[in-house]
Amino acid sequence: MSRKFFVGGNWKCNGTIEEVKKIVTTLNEAEVPSEDDVEVVVSPPFVFLPVVKTILRSDFSVAAQNCWARKGGAFTGEVSADMLINLGIPWVILGHSERRLLLNESNEFVGDKVSYALAQGLKVIACVGETLEQRESGSTMAVVAAQTKAIAERVSNWSNIVLAYEPVWAIGTGKVATPSQAQEVHFNLRKWLQDNAGAEVALSTRIIYGGSVNGANCRELAAQPDVDGFLVGGASLKPEFIDIIKSATVKKSA
Repeated sequence: MSRKFFVGGNWKCNGTIEEVKKIVTTLNEAEVPSEDDVEVVVSPPFVFLPVVKTILRSDFSVAAQNCWARKGGAFTGEVSADMLINLGIPWVILGHSERRLLLNESNEFVGDKVSYALAQGLKVIACVGETLEQRESGSTMAVVAAQTKAIAERVSNWSNIVLAYEPVWAIGTGKVATPSQAQEVHFNLRKWLQDNAGAEVALSTRIIYGGSVNGANCRELAAQPDVDGFLVGGASLKPEFIDIIKSATVKKSA
């Protein structure tokens, strides 16, 4: 089964309306592989979602950076999956390491978010990944397996989930997992899915890499057999994001 290459751009807490419009203009004018070969999703801050959705080219999609774990109500500061659906936003990023570490989101809480978002009709980029301390102690797979298990226990249909492996030690640090390090974790994650969610889920679920991906390293990473794309942070705010999207051609020629 062929897995369509996926490139997500996580803009995090960045931008003014003028800067956001400039980024979108760059994306709209870019020549990139067709949507048959690559799926592109950008994730601006909540306040910019409507304007980006309105002006972004139709072959690219938009994601929110988070949503609440259940229906709306007395949850000050939160945004519900139902609201995102109402706005016509198709994707959401959940379980990002910055929320796990800075806001103490547990594996179980992330699993609940993923389950509710899917039930409301959103597609989910679900993030997993280990810290440097966990990697150095040899517990990388135990950590990412536990994070993935909390999702697998709450969902039965994986068709609208993209799994993003993001080693925390490589996010915004300039460090990047080597292609072999990324491939090893992706391979083992896919094996975990096969053992725990079934062969079809393992074969069809896209596992993308995030962690200091840029225009210089994306093609070598994209060439790894179990790397199905990227979730890009800082570089998604820059013109080199186009080069990262174009790395989809590595898969096509493989």
